[in-house]
Amino acid sequence: MQETVNEIVEDLKGLASKNHKKGFAHFKIDDSSAFGVSMPLIRDLAKKIGKDTDLAMHLWDEGPHECKLLASLVADPKTFTAQNADKWVSDFYSWDVCDQAMINLFRKTDFIWDKIIEWFDWEGEFQRRAGFAGLAVLTVHHKKAEDQLFLNCFPFLEKYASDERNFVKKSVNWANREIGKRRKNLYEPCIELCYRLVDQDSASAKWIASDALRELKSEKILNRLNK
Repeated sequence: MQETVNEIVEDLKGLASKNHKKGFAHFKIDDSSAFGVSMPLIRDLAKKIGKDTDLAMHLWDEGPHECKLLASLVADPKTFTAQNADKWVSDFYSWDVCDQAMINLFRKTDFIWDKIIEWFDWEGEFQRRAGFAGLAVLTVHHKKAEDQLFLNCFPFLEKYASDERNFVKKSVNWANREIGKRRKNLYEPCIELCYRLVDQDSASAKWIASDALRELKSEKILNRLNK
């Protein structure tokens, strides 16, 4: 297995671009272990490798940034366990690794709704982001999910809106906006939540509310919901 991992690492190094890596700082991505490989190239490599959860776990533990991004594409959601997910979430150190894991893998598992509820309460910045970024991703991709699943998350959106850490507050805002845009009967609860956040003694909560209201009250969103 290690020989295969070593070969993949060499493949990633061969795809690296110094110019791409320079852009990491602009997007506030931790580049301390990165080669500088774009996501389209990582996705192409993942297609060649195929699904293999055991290989994905080894890639994740290898260290380099792109190995973790690749692992999220290689792991098979049918064999990837809740314990595997907790291990990865505990290792999160950058928003893009967190979000790509949610989009590429976690949303496709059968345990994701239970886990995001747990991750809301984890203390680390990127660990808590995992919960709210996961909620935002589920809002977009789980088309048949019942409204109550989203409403169950509102107490956490309200509680942690006061978390001033950048990557937490942005994920709370992201989730709130996506839920409000999902369908008409979730719109009003999101608007009401925003007005409660305005009343909190928290700069983060006030920013989340004002930014969400700006989008949710836009003509574009209102027209779409009223169709």
